[in-house]
Amino acid sequence: MPISAAEPLLEVGGLSSGYGKIVVLHGIDLTIGPGEVVALLGPNGAGKTTLLRAVSGLLPWSGRVRFAGRDLFGASARDTVQAGLAHVIEGHRVFTQLAVQDNLLLAAYDLRRHERAARVEEALELFPEIAGKRHERAAALSGGQQQILAVAQGLVRRPRLLMLDEPSAGLSPILVDRVLVVVQRLRKAGTAVLLVEQLIEKALALADRVYALARGSIVLEARTSEADLPTRLEHAYLATAKH
Repeated sequence: MPISAAEPLLEVGGLSSGYGKIVVLHGIDLTIGPGEVVALLGPNGAGKTTLLRAVSGLLPWSGRVRFAGRDLFGASARDTVQAGLAHVIEGHRVFTQLAVQDNLLLAAYDLRRHERAARVEEALELFPEIAGKRHERAAALSGGQQQILAVAQGLVRRPRLLMLDEPSAGLSPILVDRVLVVVQRLRKAGTAVLLVEQLIEKALALADRVYALARGSIVLEARTSEADLPTRLEHAYLATAKH
């Protein structure tokens, strides 16, 4: 019985995935409710990025994935985006030779021109660090600013679920806090967020629930309000490491 009482926005059941003959994930069960922030924690190599790639249609998988009542089996990355699921990939994945504004316009390529412009302004308003550089090429941005731009690209879609893979990577503490404030605003607006993050304390302070992943399997699911959560996380990691 999942902890989340609401009808799940995202429901993953028995999911297995990997790269070619290498199986990374083994029978993953996970749910995210509408407007819920869920943290996905785990050591390097646990399979966190693989899980996000599978859900967003970038990797083949077996099992069950349902999003907003729709079965995503066989869905492409484009299909999942159009369904309202945005995936911000780890690293500064932007078009460096294009201007900041053009990067955002490209993220909304399939919308009407007026709507594209409105979405771009909406995203830039959230991140003044790049708003003032809208006409500069992304190559001229710092690594942290490129990461901010990648997050803004995901927000242009106004997704129902935003999956963020290590959004703090390469960011200064100020920019990390800026991204986390935006996540809080998204929650208030009803957007769900699946957050993969190495800054465990910040992730737990922001999230409603947490899943811990180790060696391709879920080893813990809990509400972040539970008082003994840090101890439970430590025990889950240590028990997995011993095996």
